[in-house]
Amino acid sequence: MTLTVDSNPGGEQAKPTPSPQRPPGDYSSLPDVSTHDRTSFPYLFSKNVSVPLSPPATGTGLIRCNVYRPRDSDKQPVPVLVTYGPYGKDIPYSVFNPKSFSELNPAHKSVHSCWETPDPAFWTSAGYAVVRGDELGTGQSPGFLDTMSRSTSEAFADLITWAACQPWSTGKVGLLGVSYYAGSQWRVAARKPKGLAAMIPWEGMSDYYRDRCRHGGVYSDGFVEWWWDNQVVGNQYGRRSRRGDDTVDEDGEEMRGEEELEKNRRDQRVDNRVNRFRDEEYYAEKEYDLGDVEVPLLSVGNWGGILLHLRGNVQGYLHAGSEHKFLRMITGRHDLPFYYDEEVEVQRSFLDAFLKGEDKGGWTTGKKPRVDLAIRKGDVGVNDAEKEREMFKRRGEGEWPIGRTEYTRFYLGADLTMRRLDSWACGGGKKLGYRALGTIDIFQGLTFQSVPSEMPEKETEITGHIVAHLNVSVSPDRGGPTPSDIDLFLTLRHIGADGKEIFYTGTAGDPVPLTKGWLRVSLRKVNKEHPKHRPWLPHRDYTSKDVLPVIQGEVYPVDVELWPTCVVIQEGESLALEVSSGDTQGSGIFLHNDPMDRSRDVLQGTNYIHISKQYENYLLLPVIPKKGEGHEV
Repeated sequence: MTLTVDSNPGGEQAKPTPSPQRPPGDYSSLPDVSTHDRTSFPYLFSKNVSVPLSPPATGTGLIRCNVYRPRDSDKQPVPVLVTYGPYGKDIPYSVFNPKSFSELNPAHKSVHSCWETPDPAFWTSAGYAVVRGDELGTGQSPGFLDTMSRSTSEAFADLITWAACQPWSTGKVGLLGVSYYAGSQWRVAARKPKGLAAMIPWEGMSDYYRDRCRHGGVYSDGFVEWWWDNQVVGNQYGRRSRRGDDTVDEDGEEMRGEEELEKNRRDQRVDNRVNRFRDEEYYAEKEYDLGDVEVPLLSVGNWGGILLHLRGNVQGYLHAGSEHKFLRMITGRHDLPFYYDEEVEVQRSFLDAFLKGEDKGGWTTGKKPRVDLAIRKGDVGVNDAEKEREMFKRRGEGEWPIGRTEYTRFYLGADLTMRRLDSWACGGGKKLGYRALGTIDIFQGLTFQSVPSEMPEKETEITGHIVAHLNVSVSPDRGGPTPSDIDLFLTLRHIGADGKEIFYTGTAGDPVPLTKGWLRVSLRKVNKEHPKHRPWLPHRDYTSKDVLPVIQGEVYPVDVELWPTCVVIQEGESLALEVSSGDTQGSGIFLHNDPMDRSRDVLQGTNYIHISKQYENYLLLPVIPKKGEGHEV
């Protein structure tokens, strides 16, 4: 494949010509990009570079990327930052999300700024090349559109290897991007592509099934459908450009009709609805071993991302096989913190250490803490970045979970309180009922609130993983179907001394609670023999062989994982655990309402929590004593 570029954005584009096959991953004989725009920008810009894929490859066996590099990189090679995703390498940030772009740090605004990716103007001035690829079947990359699949991950690995082999590259490649451009990093790094030397997955899931599609086995249709309709399918290869100025694509090929486009893609909305278990081909082909990730990594998660990425960043850090791995937790919205000056300096310091060998931050010498946390304390309001950065102080730790964690049970009582001791609640048995199939608009559930005087200290820090142990059952409605499952939706809320809830900044700048968790009770089986299982993090395989019966009238003990959190409970404040049968406040677009997945024939009825001496219910909280006052668990 002869590499061709459009050196004049908007000008004529040459068509790729075929070349002989070469061994997989061998790019040594490829010609370098020979034509650049050398006048319009302070860096070299090469548009629609065609990168051949190793055989066997899907479609025409190529992907296209834009290359941005320092002007002197012909003589002085530089390390490369690579992104690869479905949102369109040629769609400006200002078009993709105008409101977000208007609030973006000006230091990262340029004509080539692109949603959730590093800005070429900034990073070329910092001595890096930027390669931005269109994922297979999207933008200007022909092929079958199958986001997050094995085939597209293989293509990503080829792009990394290609970038490492260019004469303007030092041979060292780093990955840097947000959300999709972060989640894809985990999978491709596990493939160990040639040249990959460091990665910064910034707010990006590492587990497709558990983090994104099926929370506790329940289909998160609200996000999947919104994401597919608004961010992906409109950028399918062969479709009219999102910029609205094309009647043909940039290869000069006619636009495809809707029927042909539909045949040339896998629809995530359909696939996630009809596939329920991790051993089905759709999910199984996306699996990989996090232990195969061995490059230096900085995993950056957001405490407010309680419905998509947060869990994946923590799990990725926990289980990656990298010698040099770091976890950094931030707050704020999903889109803007990636570009804050202080966060960019962290990114550059890390990448300089592992791509340039310039370690001024102590990443390779042990001076940099393995874990760097924003500690949430006080009510600073919602979507106020300045206040959050001022009030939520940062603290370094040597490990995750924090070694001095004291896992403490708070028992749920029949009087809807939570207390550290359970003897007060062990009189007669009682079961508390609530309706099944609640929705975001109709709360169906129970709320248990802690007693402020029961908190261990005047200031009690809760940081880490949380588990709720519940004893549940279901009964049918008169004349209704016989229920055969229970969906549990859990929410942990922070209640101020004035009795009002303290909210935090969510993904879209919306008010969210501390954290959430979910479980479909037929998928309650825990694999205690799995190496990832911990008392504070139950491991479920979620396979078709793990389905257990749910029979009306039977009581089932379950352990429900809530996603990690961090908060300091001050004197007079309390926690509230909400147990419901559907989504509640703070869910945003991440709803679970698919009528096929949440069928009335399966779920309709009354759900119960059983509370007695026989049936203990509790919330296992990670209490953090002040340094030097606790012990390692």
